[in-house]
Amino acid sequence: MDREIPRAKVFITVKTYPQPSGRYGELVCTAGLLNGEQWIRVYPVPFRFLQESQQYPKYSWITLDLERRTQDFRPESYRPCRGIDEPIQVGAVLGTQNAWARRKDLVLKEVFTSMKELIARAKSEEHKSLAALKPAEIVDFAIEETDRDWKEKFIAQNRQGNIFETNEQGEMQSRPVVQKLPYKYSYKFLSEGDDQPRKMMIEDWEIGALFWNCLIKRTDGDEAAANELVRKKYFDEFLEKKDVYLFLGTTLQHHHTSPNPFIIIGVFYPPKTSQLSLL
Repeated sequence: MDREIPRAKVFITVKTYPQPSGRYGELVCTAGLLNGEQWIRVYPVPFRFLQESQQYPKYSWITLDLERRTQDFRPESYRPCRGIDEPIQVGAVLGTQNAWARRKDLVLKEVFTSMKELIARAKSEEHKSLAALKPAEIVDFAIEETDRDWKEKFIAQNRQGNIFETNEQGEMQSRPVVQKLPYKYSYKFLSEGDDQPRKMMIEDWEIGALFWNCLIKRTDGDEAAANELVRKKYFDEFLEKKDVYLFLGTTLQHHHTSPNPFIIIGVFYPPKTSQLSLL
């Protein structure tokens, strides 16, 4: 892809859970398909701090000027040309009609079935770092407790203020830090040619939002009950009723060093269909 892409049209499929940033305060990694064809990563984006009109939902089209992230060797990695001041035009959202037909037409053009093949592509000179995978079998859904608070350095930097907000006097104002998920969620699955299940963490914003929604609105603060509802949706319901695909991405830090540099950055779950239902 070109070094600069003016007026890039991206179909958004991925928004990861917000992470504190020493430089920007808080960031979200988004990804999608450039012109509905090629995977592209758009980072950094201070999503929660964007104007409401620019806060794009998943499966929407956005238009913005992009340039290659020169410090990132992964070919899909781009950044807004004007950084946090880049205007984002939010377009149409593709809905779920006809068993997600319009969404599937875009995101399932290239689907991997083998993690071994995908990892080999990542480790090659191609440096492939974004893909859709169809697992052969999802065998379990793991829930593990993790740190409940962000590292103190992130909290301290936020207290000092950040570049996203100033008051009427031009003074820096800090923003509330997004709540850290106290649990991490992973799928255990087999792909083509695997002898043992693989365990991969899910970093999709959607699963984090589901936990908080269940905790606050449905279980009266009972974390165990909230996690049961998360598992019920992502394992019981998805395996019974959904045709599950995984959106995978590598992390820059571990792309070359980890035996498997991929994590699950999104779950694509159109309803299962039968031949009879298509007639």
